Amino acid sequence: MSTETEKRPRIVIENLSLSFGGVKALSDVSLTINNREIFAIIGPNGAGKTCLLNSINGFYKPQVGNIYFDDQRITRIRPDKAAKLGLARTFQNIELYTGLSTLDNIMAARHIFMNQNVLTGSLYYGWAHKEEIHHRKTVEDIIDFLEIEPIRQKVVGSLPYGMRKRVELGRALALEPKVLLLDEPMAGMNLEEKEDIARFIVDIFEGQGDTYPDTPVLRDGVECIVLIEHDMGVVMDLADRIAVLDFGIKIAEGTPDEIKNNPDVISAYLGEEK
Repeated sequence: MSTETEKRPRIVIENLSLSFGGVKALSDVSLTINNREIFAIIGPNGAGKTCLLNSINGFYKPQVGNIYFDDQRITRIRPDKAAKLGLARTFQNIELYTGLSTLDNIMAARHIFMNQNVLTGSLYYGWAHKEEIHHRKTVEDIIDFLEIEPIRQKVVGSLPYGMRKRVELGRALALEPKVLLLDEPMAGMNLEEKEDIARFIVDIFEGQGDTYPDTPVLRDGVECIVLIEHDMGVVMDLADRIAVLDFGIKIAEGTPDEIKNNPDVISAYLGEEK
């Protein structure tokens, strides 16, 4: 595969603005997020990072500007349609069915692939049965990959915070995304838990090849990941490129080295140089 193909744009954001009443959350933000890259979005609390993700997958409806995914305009798309197109995400505040098990939470994400035809569904021991086996195999592979087999039957509401974060990541992977949007996947974690999540992100991006031959999202990987994260060490290690928001305005974009040495970023987010 050529470099040009690898780096083709996946998400293009043009002059995006989003307001809530008199409060401007995003102001004229433009970004291009490419294939074959981990793209990080950083900034102080309230900078508009989550608002940007919410606009990409349809939770928020920006008043101005456009968003394109694989050249298709998706501005103000419905979240369910965004998921079907291949946009999956995790949330800053965990969004899981707390009364269901780990297995059931991840299986729930597979509903967008399930055949809803009544006749087909009634022929359980025919195609529908094979379809369910396929979905369960995918989910079991994801559980194995995320090393959460011991909690597969445990109720999610009873799990430690770090394990619930893994379950949420598993649910996003079950959607077989083309682009994975991660909103602070390591927030509130200790060092060991952060290292585990960082390892999973790299492994998801690179793909696992023949380890999971029947599960494309693990076998081939997710070739475009958008990451919001406050831990600058993690961001600088993982990201190919970084955009910086401050009060809803993009103030910088570039490689980790360029961002580290950008005076506007140092002032707004990383702290003034001593």
